[in-house]
Amino acid sequence: MASGTALIYDEEMTSHKLLWKDPICDIEVPERLSSSYEQLKRYHLVERCVPVPAREGSEEEILLVHSSEHLEVAKSTQTMNEEEMKRVSGNYDAFFFHPSTYHCARLAVGAALQLVDSVIAGKVCNGMALVRPPGHHSQRNAANGFCLFNNVAIAAEYAKRKYGLQRILIVDWDVHHGQGTQYIFEEDPSVLYFSWHRYEHQEFWPSLKKSDYDAVGLGRGKGSNINLPWNKVGMGNSDYLAAFFHVLLPMAFEFDPELVLVSSGYDSGIGDPEGQMNATPEVFAHLTHFLMQLANGKLCVILEGGYHLKSLSESVCMTVKTLLGDPIPQITGEMAPCLSAIESIHNVRAAHKPYWKWLMYEDTSFLQYLSTKSHLLEKANTNPSTEHESKINNTDETIKVERFLELHMKNILFPVPPIKTAASVESKTSAHLLPVHVVKEKDMNEVKALVSAFYADLVKEDETLLSLGSMLAVLDKILTKQVCNGIAESPAASVSVAVALRHSVRFGFQRVLCIFVGDMEIIPNTEDGRILMIHVCEKLQSVEKTNSKHYISLNWKEGAEGNDFFSAVFGFILPVAYSYQANLTVIAVGPNRSLGINGISLLFGLLRGLAESRILAVIENTEINLMQSVATALAGNSRPDFGVCAPPTQEKVHTLKILREQLQQEWKMLRCSVKNGISGN
Repeated sequence: MASGTALIYDEEMTSHKLLWKDPICDIEVPERLSSSYEQLKRYHLVERCVPVPAREGSEEEILLVHSSEHLEVAKSTQTMNEEEMKRVSGNYDAFFFHPSTYHCARLAVGAALQLVDSVIAGKVCNGMALVRPPGHHSQRNAANGFCLFNNVAIAAEYAKRKYGLQRILIVDWDVHHGQGTQYIFEEDPSVLYFSWHRYEHQEFWPSLKKSDYDAVGLGRGKGSNINLPWNKVGMGNSDYLAAFFHVLLPMAFEFDPELVLVSSGYDSGIGDPEGQMNATPEVFAHLTHFLMQLANGKLCVILEGGYHLKSLSESVCMTVKTLLGDPIPQITGEMAPCLSAIESIHNVRAAHKPYWKWLMYEDTSFLQYLSTKSHLLEKANTNPSTEHESKINNTDETIKVERFLELHMKNILFPVPPIKTAASVESKTSAHLLPVHVVKEKDMNEVKALVSAFYADLVKEDETLLSLGSMLAVLDKILTKQVCNGIAESPAASVSVAVALRHSVRFGFQRVLCIFVGDMEIIPNTEDGRILMIHVCEKLQSVEKTNSKHYISLNWKEGAEGNDFFSAVFGFILPVAYSYQANLTVIAVGPNRSLGINGISLLFGLLRGLAESRILAVIENTEINLMQSVATALAGNSRPDFGVCAPPTQEKVHTLKILREQLQQEWKMLRCSVKNGISGN
């Protein structure tokens, strides 16, 4: 089984530098690479990674996507003097040559290919390549936007040719549109390309009509090119997460890639002079975590842009920490995407409705507002999650952003628990949890005393008391941060969950998210908001609290033709969960569960991004395949195969639509259309 995270860095790539004055190109400096690597060393992340040496990409490999004419021009610059290089550089839009540029660009290509080889061959699970010059603007026959060779595009074509891969996902979260990558693959259905980018109605570079949401691909590639344009600056964590929930992830799971490549530009982060966005570094940990759930974890992250050195280096570190399997830090700010983001998300969904099964029954239509109206609506829908960062960013002083990030990172970086997962001593799953801490159940008198104030009449049986003792022992390890997560078997999941929730609240946790799959006998009190219950069941439960703000019944029976639960997870559960921002997550499987193992695995895999990865699993059904799947997801050693993702039925789409309309006022991450978003203002 593949394990470990590859890290590729070669100091030689810092020799590519600007030799003359150019106010456009002077931000692409060698320190982008060296400062990121130094920060990785300061956090002791380099020593935890598997070092993989860079190599030069061969001419044959570069010619997989570039023309021989382009290659020859690049080669010829190695012996040019400064004036000659300046003249050749002037033939391209925002690019400069140095005598070492050709060598560095070949190293960048080779590093990307080394990473692909290491991941696909199973030498590592995933990895990151720190490279420059970047690549996603480079086209078949032209350098462009600091990019000479298109590293990620070459890596994708290389993976197709060498390993016979038929489905590759490229996620481009750089703040600029990777038009080079789009042009290379826009007729190729085997490559799904997603890019969000600062666009401002075609006012921001590269200022192309083909960067807008209606550029969906050409010919056989229609539907495989996804452009999500940001028409305003200041997009923050909630906007980026909403784009993943309501656009990228459902498409990616339906596409079912065999490999995921990331054009990882951090100019989309706070403080960057190019992007002018407000996303803080930890959001990249969450984005990385989501992508790790695809392609059995085969994820290759390759550096693109990023021009605020502190923001860049911290974001690189958050990405690598996540690749290593560390707990995911709590996201900051209120989760409420702004109206401009919702409008872009809505239009992308509308443009792609003809090409994706999961959108088949969605109620979408194009919405284009006059700029004046949009401006007024935007003012009424200011994104509270970025208000603090905006005040900092508006000073236009790099030093203030650096100070903010210094304090901010101290609050979100935390030591990794020495043991990830705890299990009760009687658990049949212990062998599948690596590393695992086996805990003994609490003393029965202690358990009786603990529950005497509540549910005492339900825990008189010795078997129930024993299981509660085991569950509470695991839970206490999680609450005291001795372990990251844990699993407990129970003959009565409903009772165990009720006790666990009360115990967690009494311990001092202010927001506990519980997702219960199956029949639930005891409905916890959710009135004070310290518990949010999402109950996934086949039939509506006859309880008074159904569909209140903090008790939500999601009636769902997984389809026999495949796993259709992904649409409910992305379209409803994750948006609500991220809106709530829990301190602890409890996921329980009770009797008469309406989900198969794939759906339950999906829940555990994706929800590890919440609450600093603190999860308590309570499982009543001791079916060994289910227990192993849950244990594997908690341990994070390998990514489970979620199976074929089937489109939801019209009835299920309607169910989600009704829930979104009922609850989006409270849980604003549910907003994915402008008309619904307006109704909430």
